[in-house]
Amino acid sequence: MADTVTVAGLIATPIKHTVTSDGLEISSFRLASSSRRYDRAAHAWVDGETNWFTVTAFRQLAANVQASLDKGHRIVVSGRLRVREWRNGEQLGRDVEIIADALGPDLAWGRAQYTRTPRQAPSEGTPAAVAPVESAAAQPEALEALDAAEAPEEREDIPAEAHDELPVPF
Repeated sequence: MADTVTVAGLIATPIKHTVTSDGLEISSFRLASSSRRYDRAAHAWVDGETNWFTVTAFRQLAANVQASLDKGHRIVVSGRLRVREWRNGEQLGRDVEIIADALGPDLAWGRAQYTRTPRQAPSEGTPAAVAPVESAAAQPEALEALDAAEAPEEREDIPAEAHDELPVPF
């Protein structure tokens, strides 16, 4: 059973980014998530217990995490929860891991600027290749070409008003 969770917290360790021999990108770090409550007797906010998670991201998400986030950033992560027991001699422990499906800055604590990562068209017989994150900032015309390529073609069987852009409510 895959349990999906969403957790807000603080990146507590440097992000470890590796690329396997097969080219799979993996980023991981420890996330500290503390609850806060208002103590009426003391008239102050107090920290509750801290929950610790290992967050792991794969593929393009891993590359974007490594390029965008650092230790100390406040984030929100959503993904699949995995709890594993471990034993090291006499010591017993539990590792709580979140396999990230989505991850980003927590905008309750600051502002962020989004930059879309352009994707290259896959060649025949190969999985979709992804351009490096740096290429988006270096070549803004690549983003314009990408947006133009993804625009729906005007077809006779689709009304013209269906191609009009609609305002986004956020």
